Amino acid sequence: MRDKRIQTVISFAMAALLITGIATMSGCKKKTEPAAPIEIKKDAAAAVTEQTTCPVMGGAINTNIFTEYKGKKVYFCCAECKGKFEAEPEKYISKLPQFQN
Repeated sequence: MRDKRIQTVISFAMAALLITGIATMSGCKKKTEPAAPIEIKKDAAAAVTEQTTCPVMGGAINTNIFTEYKGKKVYFCCAECKGKFEAEPEKYISKLPQFQN
């Protein structure tokens, strides 16, 4: 009878070790590194989202009508406003979000 108990205890111990081993192995999956953060560059698209109105007339901008001033794109509602801005850019700078620091 004692041999039967010892055999039962050993069987339970072996089963417990087996279950523990399986649980440990399934939890030891190689974790992947998180993806590197995407660097967002400020470009024309960013300027468009910042500037929504024409600095000369105050109307909605047309992204096809623009000029570059001090390395930044400035958008206008029409070609006439572009000409007015190019003649006196400093007059309109305060209305442009891309030049606000």
